[in-house]
Amino acid sequence: MIFEKQNGVPRFECAEYFAKSKDYVLLIPIINEGERIILELERALRAKIYDYADIVICDGDSSDGCTDENILKDLHVNTLLTKKDSGKQGAQLRMGIWWAIERGYEGIITIDGNNKDSIEDVPKFIGKLKEGYDFIQGSRFITGGRAVNTPLARILSIKLIHAPVISLTARHRFTDTTNAYRAYSARYLTDERVKPLRDIFMTYELLAYLSVRASQLGFKVCEIPVAREYPGTGHIPTKISFFKGNLDLMRILFANAIGKYNPD
Repeated sequence: MIFEKQNGVPRFECAEYFAKSKDYVLLIPIINEGERIILELERALRAKIYDYADIVICDGDSSDGCTDENILKDLHVNTLLTKKDSGKQGAQLRMGIWWAIERGYEGIITIDGNNKDSIEDVPKFIGKLKEGYDFIQGSRFITGGRAVNTPLARILSIKLIHAPVISLTARHRFTDTTNAYRAYSARYLTDERVKPLRDIFMTYELLAYLSVRASQLGFKVCEIPVAREYPGTGHIPTKISFFKGNLDLMRILFANAIGKYNPD
């Protein structure tokens, strides 16, 4: 089924393999993740994450075969959403958020699809949503969290720049602010003072914005420990180029700090 572009939501294709079965949904944005997303979904299968949340892939129109229907069904993926429009991660997440809200989920968990994160911890996020939290940030840097083989430059940029700026903007201390492993209540995402479904969120803007808006508005927020593991050798899986990507992140960070993304 094709959903045509609408205000704040890109044009996308929906392949619904199974009916909605849970109150919570796990959104996994990917683009050409190859074996990494398959390995991640296999871990989710072993941990029986499908018993806690419907698993939905938010694809940026991959061309490497990683979204093969038969493979995804065998790995208990509930639905495949494929963006057929402009934009990157932010557009994929807007697609997924809109679809999840329309389907009636009470909360949304997001995680990268490159097999770096402890997908086994999804039930912990759901537990916090059930406790009434509206924004739950996964952190490798708090007690119980694990940062494995994290590049030194990434650690320094998070701890010395990104986390302090996000924390000041949010008026709440966060420690792992670039981490896309987090959860949101539907109550937070549908609040008229938030409005995440806007075309201004094309790349990483939405993650930065949603990190700060909850505590600014008095929603209940927290961090929980997670693991994030980079490969010990070889290519580091990331979509952020060293120079342009990091410059774009800095631009987004400071635009967010001055309220550029707040709704009118």
